[in-house]
Amino acid sequence: MLGYDIFDVLSIACINPVKHYNLPVGCLQEGALADFIIINNIEEWEVTHTYSNGKLVYHDGKVDIPFKKTDIINNFNCLPVVENALKVPYVIGDIPVIKAIDGSLITEKFLASPKSEDGFLVSDTDRDILKICVVNRYKNSPPAVGFIKNFNLKGCAIASTVAHDSHNIIAVGDDDSLIVKAINLLIASQGGLSAVTYDDFQHISLPLAGLMSAQSVEEIGHQYSKISEFVRSQGCRLTAPYMTLSFMALLVIPKIKISDLGMFDAEKFAFY
Repeated sequence: MLGYDIFDVLSIACINPVKHYNLPVGCLQEGALADFIIINNIEEWEVTHTYSNGKLVYHDGKVDIPFKKTDIINNFNCLPVVENALKVPYVIGDIPVIKAIDGSLITEKFLASPKSEDGFLVSDTDRDILKICVVNRYKNSPPAVGFIKNFNLKGCAIASTVAHDSHNIIAVGDDDSLIVKAINLLIASQGGLSAVTYDDFQHISLPLAGLMSAQSVEEIGHQYSKISEFVRSQGCRLTAPYMTLSFMALLVIPKIKISDLGMFDAEKFAFY
């Protein structure tokens, strides 16, 4: 605990928020809901039992909460993307580039002159300046395209509909054809995570609002680990590629992000 008293830490994390927001849970007072855990010891902090509303719901590695099926609720109204839609006309001078930071929601911004081919700006794997795209999944509209650094993908593109706050489709890659494939996989499945290379792909379907699955947490957890490792095998050095990607469209967090309307300077609170 870095020298801090364990009970001070627990009070800050568990009791103070409950008191501050006047929540009817969390303090194990008389008449309150019995929501609590039992651990083996305060050094290892292994949860041995979990109680919810006075009922034992987890013990000895077993979850006693029954699995319930749910209806599919979703909102997906966009058509597949074509490769030409991702073209960015060449401009003279530098353009803003997002610099992703591993393990952080905050991004840095810098100006750079991306690589160009045949009159269009393209991804530059040598400098790790890759295309990032956002596609509005609620209606048909042109993709917003920008550039980002620190994904280090080579011969690969990834996409996700877990993209705070609007949960549009967000994608990063070093090749337009791969980015389109990654995006269209998600349009076809009505949401999820995807990763594609020239000869392989990984895909997780998230049909519930494009954010969740009806499969068990164990099944989805295994698939998430597998697709994340697949992305890292294509050069990405980020600890959690999809977690980082999911916040690149959250405009309120500095310093620079991208939405379906384009690149956004969070410090100036204005689009470029």
